[in-house]
Amino acid sequence: MSDQQPEETGEPTVPDDVWERFASDSERDIRASAPKEPSARARMVTERLRLQDEREAERAARRASRNKEPRPAPQPEGWRTGPAWREMDGRAARRRKVWAFIGIPVAVAVAVVAMKPSLLPGGLFGSPAKSAAAGTRLPAETVAPTAAPSAQDSATPTRKRPFAGSPAERWAEGADAIVVPKATPVGSLTEQQVATALRQTKKLLVGANLEPATVRGGRPETALSVLDPKQPGMLDTVDRMLRAPDRKHDPLNLFSRFDSREVALVGDVIKVRGRITFKADEDAAVAVHADYTFVYPVSPVHGNKGEVTRTIVRRVLDVAFSDPRKFQVTPGKLVIRHYDESIGNSECDVYDGFLHPRFVSAMSTASPSGSASATGPAVDPYDRHRDLRDASTAGCGTVSRT
Repeated sequence: MSDQQPEETGEPTVPDDVWERFASDSERDIRASAPKEPSARARMVTERLRLQDEREAERAARRASRNKEPRPAPQPEGWRTGPAWREMDGRAARRRKVWAFIGIPVAVAVAVVAMKPSLLPGGLFGSPAKSAAAGTRLPAETVAPTAAPSAQDSATPTRKRPFAGSPAERWAEGADAIVVPKATPVGSLTEQQVATALRQTKKLLVGANLEPATVRGGRPETALSVLDPKQPGMLDTVDRMLRAPDRKHDPLNLFSRFDSREVALVGDVIKVRGRITFKADEDAAVAVHADYTFVYPVSPVHGNKGEVTRTIVRRVLDVAFSDPRKFQVTPGKLVIRHYDESIGNSECDVYDGFLHPRFVSAMSTASPSGSASATGPAVDPYDRHRDLRDASTAGCGTVSRT
């Protein structure tokens, strides 16, 4: 029997022990790399993270949607509210960012101009000799002043510039200078009723101090029309003032009147500065407080008609507007609670119902009958921070400027 040799196939023969080791290693590697089923805790954590990501995405989408909507217009501030601090802070932050960017170029430009002002085109800041009249008009007075206005220039008033050298040159003029605040409901009164009270207060001020007929010495009919005829004795007292003025019944306590036979207004502009406020009142539904200064440029009718001077009148007025359902008042009318005044540049101790401004050209001539010499302390008639209740009524004072 002959030995048979393995059939030649041309492929390498793998020993059994090598093959077994290969199979064992492959099985182990497959088990190690196969995906494992996560535990219940792992599945719970994964789900929580997924939900958290979804909520974050929803919030981001809502924020983006809100940013695309138009912002509501800022509401006007109430008469007792302060400024909108949040909005102010936002604007300030934006300004700081802008200035942080342009601050260095501006600083360089300022330094260059300081060394050579001629580089400015066309006299940007005006001529040094330009008068104070070119100054911008002062914004409306919204709070009580804390000091007297600074001195202007030393210019003398003329018919073309009757307010030259006066702080009033930058003031607003006429009835438009009396700004009525926004009305709000007070007590039992509606917003519309409070608005009526404020309008009537302005009408009283205009009729008493600005209306041409009143200023030229006529009867202040417009001012009288807003006063409540049911206020005991008020209209009778005013009528007595106008009909037969004397020291006790002086119409200048309420009205600005010149004797048109002696003086004439220069132009048709009267400068005005002040403010109106209001609040709830324990007796009346709303109490309105007005504090205004009126500056009148005048010239003499006789003598040096080219001379111009000014008379300055400050008035503090408190009126009440009551609910006719609760008080015996006339609907829409005002009750005067208190009035006070300070008059600068008018003859002392003359009680004929008219203002008598003093002119330099007439200083040597006789003054109106009953006029007294000025002996009191000097007072700045443009000082609006002075409390009129603290002013002394004794003697005849002087003014530091007109």
